[in-house]
Amino acid sequence: MSSILITGANKGIGFALAKVLGQHGTQVLIGARNEQRGNDAVQQLAKENVKSVYIHIDLDDINSLENAAESIEKNYSDLSMLINNAGISGDMSQRPDNTDLAQLRETMQSNFFGPYALTKALIPTLKKNNGRIVDITIPAGGNEFFNPLAYKTSKAALNSMTESLAAYFKKNNLPVRIMSIHPGPTTTDLNGNTIAKGFSSPSDVADKIVKVLTDGKEHQGDFVEVNKELFEKPSA
Repeated sequence: MSSILITGANKGIGFALAKVLGQHGTQVLIGARNEQRGNDAVQQLAKENVKSVYIHIDLDDINSLENAAESIEKNYSDLSMLINNAGISGDMSQRPDNTDLAQLRETMQSNFFGPYALTKALIPTLKKNNGRIVDITIPAGGNEFFNPLAYKTSKAALNSMTESLAAYFKKNNLPVRIMSIHPGPTTTDLNGNTIAKGFSSPSDVADKIVKVLTDGKEHQGDFVEVNKELFEKPSA
């Protein structure tokens, strides 16, 4: 049984992914900052016959990420996948022309610097297992309907990380794959659990993501929109 680490797996898309992937026979490492919430998720998953354990992951604390990677290498050296799912929204009410620098720093830390530090620390373990890195993200281009600067800037950096690592892995023929997945509008804490037309539930999104992860394709450097039909214009 191989292991999979999912950050932010105590709720939302992360928890839904843990449930589906765990039911596929993998052991899920529940990455969460809050120990109580992480262990609660482990108990909930146990009721669904999913084997999981809590791993302390604090994206704002680089030392904790390095410690987590050392613990995983020691205790779960069969790690075959890292899913960078955890992140924060930042203050989406701030205008692009008046975004507070503290907001930019905080959002970049949680959505880019933290995930990069964790990814970097786990690459040696993933290389041993022909592993995969999956970044949950969004398209970062300008959009007049959804344009929070801090959030989109952090995701643009994450997307760049994915592309750069994919090119490096490919050029050097390294046994690690990395890809980006855009889940589309999903009802989670990130958006205040918004329920609206075009929004999917975390469980629906998780099912679609797992189909991509199990389709047998390499997906090296790919950016996959699992709800692509939401973003396509109808034909005339």
